[in-house]
Amino acid sequence: MHDWNKICCAVDFSASSRAAMERAADLATRLGSELTLLYVNQAAVAATAEAGLSAAEMLEDARREVEPKMDDWRSWAERVMGRLVRMNIVAGRASEEIVRFVRAGAFDLLVIGTHARVGIARLVLGSVAEEVQRHASCPVLVVRGG
Repeated sequence: MHDWNKICCAVDFSASSRAAMERAADLATRLGSELTLLYVNQAAVAATAEAGLSAAEMLEDARREVEPKMDDWRSWAERVMGRLVRMNIVAGRASEEIVRFVRAGAFDLLVIGTHARVGIARLVLGSVAEEVQRHASCPVLVVRGG
């Protein structure tokens, strides 16, 4: 059995990240692990320069917008698991911030969804899950969904 005491699940409110969160909650329940949900707001960083706001102001605005969704997802996980689920909202480039958060938090496992794009869409948009998998400091479980 794996020693996955601290599990992080990166979410973006897509169907694939919902599937990842469901898998992470199931694993955390069965293993008695701690679960943390992570949302990276990429739009806040891009909009900061355009709006002329400070990064702190923009992150706070983004947090107020995203927090209700995160609360809903966290509440669902807490009901399923029967215990506290942590959540964090950060701003930046998704793959970089996920890798940084997982390393800083000394997580044992990262669960992330993939949109499973192929062809030109994958070349143009890239794959956050693929990039995270290459640079993460812990095992990464990629969940296909939606």
